Amino acid sequence: MRWLLTVVCFIGFGLGATAQEKPPSMIVDKERKTITITCTVAPRKLPNLDQIYPIEVIATYPAPQGQKAHETVVCFTGVKPSDVHKALESLGLKPGKPARGEGARASGPEVSLSLLLPTADGSTKEVPIEKTLVDRKTGKPLPPLKWHFTGSVMKQPDPEKPDMVYGADFTGTLIAIFPVTDEVVIQSQLTMKEEPLIKLEVNRSGENAVPSEGTPVKLVIKVK
Repeated sequence: MRWLLTVVCFIGFGLGATAQEKPPSMIVDKERKTITITCTVAPRKLPNLDQIYPIEVIATYPAPQGQKAHETVVCFTGVKPSDVHKALESLGLKPGKPARGEGARASGPEVSLSLLLPTADGSTKEVPIEKTLVDRKTGKPLPPLKWHFTGSVMKQPDPEKPDMVYGADFTGTLIAIFPVTDEVVIQSQLTMKEEPLIKLEVNRSGENAVPSEGTPVKLVIKVK
């Protein structure tokens, strides 16, 4: 029995050490004013859907938790959108106001977005998020956009209960290109007027190509 207890304690210690060695899902660098989030390249076709939808958001929870996981560039776990909201506030920013629907425009302090992509030599390269997206028809990259720290609206998940939650935590949407939702932390300056005209796909060719689905990458949010 004493031998068995010793083995159990040893195994437990090993598991604890492994858990401690796991890299954090989010790193806040106050000196560089950046937030770096561990992600994976999202699948472009979900098995429960019959088509591939244009990209409308940048980062969400994976399916099925992420309500917009079928139209995102990357997925993330281990961190909530409200954690990113708090991190942006810790870097000195105050949220503006998210936009939703026709005629609405996002407001708030500007940030820049980029992906750290793996390279053939084992290092990484930082690519502005706009260069990771191309127009479906022309193949041209998305022009530079303004990205605003809007913060999310609050949401009442159960109409029978008064409890409110941070909306982006409920939907899993961290960053949106178009104001298709106000349950988000960061939005671009684009409005719903541009949404029918700009149909985006992940860039799969050239020097800024996004790697294959499931590849680990990092999303970098930088305070301007």
